[in-house]
Order: sequence, then structure tokens, then C-alpha cells
Amino acid sequence: MSGQGEQTGTTVESLEALLAAVRWDAHGLVPAIVQDATSKEVLMLAYMNKESLQKTVESGETWFWSRSRSELWHKGATSGHIQKVRGLRYDCDGDTLLVLVDQTGPACHTGRYSRFFNDVKAGALTGSDIAAAADTDRFAMLSRLEAVIAQRDAERPEGAYTTYLFEKGVDKILKKVGEETAEVIIAAKNGDNEELSNEASDLIFHLMVLLRERKVPLDDVLSVLNSRSHTKK
Repeated sequence: MSGQGEQTGTTVESLEALLAAVRWDAHGLVPAIVQDATSKEVLMLAYMNKESLQKTVESGETWFWSRSRSELWHKGATSGHIQKVRGLRYDCDGDTLLVLVDQTGPACHTGRYSRFFNDVKAGALTGSDIAAAADTDRFAMLSRLEAVIAQRDAERPEGAYTTYLFEKGVDKILKKVGEETAEVIIAAKNGDNEELSNEASDLIFHLMVLLRERKVPLDDVLSVLNSRSHTKK
């Protein structure tokens, strides 16, 4: 019997089955939400027709249909900011696609990591519990940090420390993880809890930079922890 909350869906195994499963609109289009497969940040929304979906499946990179220019376009063909497809899903009605990608560089023509960078403050959303939920989520900071690190990786702002780490590469990041681990040990050995908190935060930050460098979602780490929590020791 399936575990509580577990959901199973239909798995299509051919391009023909996928094209048949999608509910195309009157113009032969379907909206496609593009999400970073690692950070889970929503990067953009565009439209696909049958030909662009076929090209996406066959090439492993995203293709869309431009409604303004009435032509196919290959994301990143000009900028180099291509999207390597890691997964493809459609919703319960079949009228929306979700494309999970590894994004090279920023997804927005403005140079921003995601096209959704204009924020609406929680307080402006009348009757919403968003602000209260954010205040009570102990681990919301980790999600925000993962998103910021992904943004730095995509945009590479000049002078940012995270940019420096990504440009130096995995060996430099590993060196920093090692250094911060040693600092955590020293702080704990000295009995300095304030310093331990500071050094632990540095270690967590550099570990998350390493996860981003290796394209490992934080969700994967949490999944391992969750599976271990159910193991009898």
C-alpha cells in the first residue's frame, strides 16, 4: 500500500504519447514553466507548440514558440544561456508543462537569474498568511540561501565572494569547506558557542556552494536524512 501522501501519476514513454497527452489550446500552444532542477527556483514561463516540444525532447535543450514573432526559438542560441533539460512533466489537466533544467547563466534577457525578480511584499497580500508562515518556518533561510547561491552562479556579479568561488572552481570550494570544518572543530573545542554558531554558518554556506557547483539539490540531502531517520539503528 502506498504511504500517506504518496502520489503516483501517468508516465509517458514516447514522444507520440506525450504529444497526445498535452491539451493544446486553440492556437496549438501550451504554457511551459521552466524551473531550475537544482535550486527549484522558477526561471521563466514560455509557450511550446508540437514542433518546439519535439525539438526539446530530441535535443535535450529547451525550444519554444514565440507568439510575438510567430517562430521557433532555441533558448540561449544567441546568448549562450542554454537550458539542459533534466526532466519534463505535465499537470493533472495536461494543459501546462513543467520543464526542469540546468540553466547556463541567467534565464532573463536583463541578466537576472530568473525572470521573476519583481517582488510583491507579503504584507500587500490582503488576508494572506504568507508573512506568518515565513516567520514560523525555521528552515526558510536555507531555501533563500540556496536561491541566492543559484542566482550568484547564474549572474556572476563582479566583486561578489560567491562569484569568486564559482570562478575559481571546485578545488577552491573544497579547500574552503575543509578550512571551515577545521574552524568549527576549533570553536567547539574552545567552548565558544557564539564562535561555533558563526563558524557553523560559514561551513553551511560553503557546503551549499559546493552542492550548487556539483548540481546537487538541497532536497537530495534532506531526502537522505529523511530516509535515515526511518532506519532502525
